Order: sequence, then structure tokens, then C-alpha cells
Amino acid sequence: MKRRAIISVSDKTGVVDFAKGLIEAGFEIVSTGGTSKALTAAGVEVINISDVTGFPECLDGRVKTLHPKIHAGILAMRGRKEHMDQLEQLGVTPIDVVAINLYPFKETILKPGVTLEEAIENIDIGGPTMIRAAAKNWQDVAVVVDPADYGRVLEELKGGEVSRRTKFELALKVFEHTASYDALICNYLRKQIFPDTLPETFTCTYEKVQDMRYGENPHQKAAFYREIGTADNVLSAAQQLHGKELSYNNINDANGALEVIKEFGYEKPCAVAVKHANPCGVGLGETLHEAYLRAYESDPVSIFGGIVALNQEVDKATAEELAKIFLEIIIAPSFSSEALEILEKKKNIRLMQLPHLAQANAPGTLDMKKVAGGLLVQQLDTELYDESQLRVVTKRQPTAEELEQMKFGMKIVKHTKSNAIVLVKDFATVGVGPGQTNRVTALDLAIRYAGDKAAGSVMASDAFFPFDDCVKLAQEHGITAIIQPGGSIRDEDSIKAADEAGIAMVFTGMRHFKH
Repeated sequence: MKRRAIISVSDKTGVVDFAKGLIEAGFEIVSTGGTSKALTAAGVEVINISDVTGFPECLDGRVKTLHPKIHAGILAMRGRKEHMDQLEQLGVTPIDVVAINLYPFKETILKPGVTLEEAIENIDIGGPTMIRAAAKNWQDVAVVVDPADYGRVLEELKGGEVSRRTKFELALKVFEHTASYDALICNYLRKQIFPDTLPETFTCTYEKVQDMRYGENPHQKAAFYREIGTADNVLSAAQQLHGKELSYNNINDANGALEVIKEFGYEKPCAVAVKHANPCGVGLGETLHEAYLRAYESDPVSIFGGIVALNQEVDKATAEELAKIFLEIIIAPSFSSEALEILEKKKNIRLMQLPHLAQANAPGTLDMKKVAGGLLVQQLDTELYDESQLRVVTKRQPTAEELEQMKFGMKIVKHTKSNAIVLVKDFATVGVGPGQTNRVTALDLAIRYAGDKAAGSVMASDAFFPFDDCVKLAQEHGITAIIQPGGSIRDEDSIKAADEAGIAMVFTGMRHFKH
């Protein structure tokens, strides 16, 4: 007796060969709509779904497989006599292979200008119902949602049956597939009416980009996943031109570099150097070469083995400087042919091209952090401060130059791990104090990095000063101006200390903790 398979796919990759292979293994093929036409055109004998159900496809194809003669054939437990007796009484043929992939909802919503109506029409109903039914009855039914599994199924059928292990793996793949599919749908629909709210139940779906040799440390397993429908200014959209595969730490650090450079856009050449996800050198210049040199000179020690992001095409002069030290990654909108010729001589460096890397993140972009037993979700920190809320709180007003340096410094300290202090001068960092358990230690570290360059620099802090000790330490080392959020119950102590030191201080009213 011939066994039966049902095939109904939107992605027709390999489906003709799969159908022919099933026929050779003794199956008859039931199919629907476009799949039936494609198989028939390729010379594959097909039974139309309507001939099985005795009911015509209707409502523009919305109803065709939702029928007892299909679902009973899939769900009947072959080892249960009463199930098989009922099939015989009802004239239902068991279905042993179900090959279905769903309406292309993801591809539809990623198209420019897609309407809500188009998206809704590409929500599959019958497909998920059939594959979930087949996966539930996995002991008896082989369900295939991925064309990559066609060959495996056919190979095992040569021995008579698809193995129990393979059927279970295929069933798992179904529930992963439908979970992802439904998550895409609910997230898309939520954005239509609640774009800025966080849901009561949080679901998201990501696609694996690569397995990694290891994670943050060699004993940890890791993989990199891409968010579906994300913008084109993120690392997962970058093209790797040269070098080894990215590691877990490479990706984390490169993301930090991109977040900093987005603060500066494309208005002026900018170079950002990052080490362990913290900026260690940031510079602006009239040319990219000048910007990079300023970033490099900020901290020539820490930049070694780091990551550099640049907001303009890498030219020959800049490439020659970049090539002088060991860098893990250089990421830029593009590279000139001369720059590539220079940099590709370095075997291990990764060169990443991302044309829109300095484009600002969209408001409402989510930031997620996994904690044991839970997930922290927030909107990404896409603001810097409200210009109208900037407030000079000291007797001395900052000069125009100091004010510009303050704004420059604030863009960097925002992306430095808290507690964080950044010292800047001439549109370059001269000292970065990241990730300390108290703010005065962060400042002390930044001053030590800056050395003689601390004198005449401007200080930016990611949060308020709980005491006046930071202001007094700034005075000792010749720092001339400070920008900070303000908001401490002891703000007046810091303001008084700044007035006594002749330091100009500005409050932004907006904190930027980064943990």
C-alpha cells in the first residue's frame, strides 16, 4: 500500500527533487495551490487537496487544508487500534510525511512600504496547524519545515523509515519555527498601535548568524544571533572584507565602538577606539587621519589590541597609521583600494564595512540585558540632554570653546561604563576613567591616564557628584570646566567648590548610567 505525503510550501527550493524522491520511496503526493502547479509542471504526479477532502479550496485559498480528512490522517496514532479503525471507517488515509513551510510573513514585513493589509494576508493559518499537528504526532509522522532537511529524510527512507531520533528533531524544529513566526507577528502588530510600550509578556525572535569557538572565556559556549528586521546601522549588517571570524568579545566591543560613533554622525571626521567595550580614545579632526591620530594619542597603550570605528572612508594615510599597531577590528563605511592593500597585509585584522554605521539609532530601540531568572528590557539611551535644560550653576560662565568640549565629552562618557569620568581637550579624549565603584576613583584614574594633559582639560561625568571631592581633585590638576547631570542633595557643596576654584560647571539634568 502506498504511503501518503502532503507538500505545500512557499519556499520551493528543492521541493521537486524531494517529491520525486518520496515517490521513489513509495509515497503518493497530496498538494495545494502553487505547489501543486509547480510539481505538476515538473512531471510529478500530484493528488489535489480538494480530491482528498471532497471540498473545494475557497475564500481565495484561505481555506483548503483545514479539514478532518487531512488532520485525522496526520494526528492518528498508528499504534492505537481504535484510531486506525476510525480512519478506516471514515475513509481517511494516514499521512506519514508533512512538508510545509509557511507564508512568507517575515519577507513581507521587511519589504519597503508594506501595508498592514499585506502583512495580515501573509499570516499563515492552515500551515502552522498542520505542522503542529504533525509535530505532536512525531512518533508516526516526519514533518519537514526546512528544505535543508529534505536530503536527510530521503536518505533514511531508503532504509524504510525515518528514524525516531530524526522525527523528534524535526518536531522540535517545528515548534521553534512556529514560535519564531508567532513572535514576529505579535511584535509587528504591537508596533502598529503601541510602538513605545513594553508588553505584559515579552517575546522576540533572532536568527543565528554563527556558532562561535567560545564565548567571553574559552570554557563558555556561544553563538551570535541577528535581530529580524533590524536597522542597517548595526554590526550584524556589516560586511566582513578581511580577517578571521569575529569572536564573542569582538562583537561586544565593536558594538560599543558603534554606539559611540553614532553620537557624532558624519558631520566631522571621527575616530573611536574601544577596549573591553569602553572607549579608550576618541578624536575629531579636519581629516580622518587627524581624527585617528588624536584618538590614538589619547591612550597609545590601551588602543593596542582594540577596535577602531571610523565615520568616513579609510584612506591611504589613515590606513598607514592603523597598520602600525595590532588592532582586532577596523570598522568603517568603506575602504579605499589603497587602504585595503595596506591593511590586508595584516593577516589577523578584521576589516568590517558598514556604510550606515554612524546613523543614529531610532528612538524606541530596545536594550536588553539577561539576568539570572529574568530579562531586563528598556528603551535604548538615544538622548544626550535637552539643550534647553542646560544650566550654568557657577559664577564663571564656560567659554564657547569649553562648552563645545563639554558637549564632546558628554557624548563619550555616556558610553563609558559607570562610574565614569572622561577628560577631553582639543576634541580628543585625554583621560578615561571607566567602571569604578566610586566617582572620585574614576576621576583619579582619568587624571593618571591624562598626565600633563589634564591641565586645561574639560571633565564630563555620567552622573552627579555625591560630594565635592571630585571638584577639589579637578582643581588640583588644572581642569577648567565640568559638565555633569546634577541632582545630588549635596550639589551646593560641589558648586561652592567650583566657584572657589574658578571652574565653570554646567548641569544637564540627564543621567547616563551604563552598567
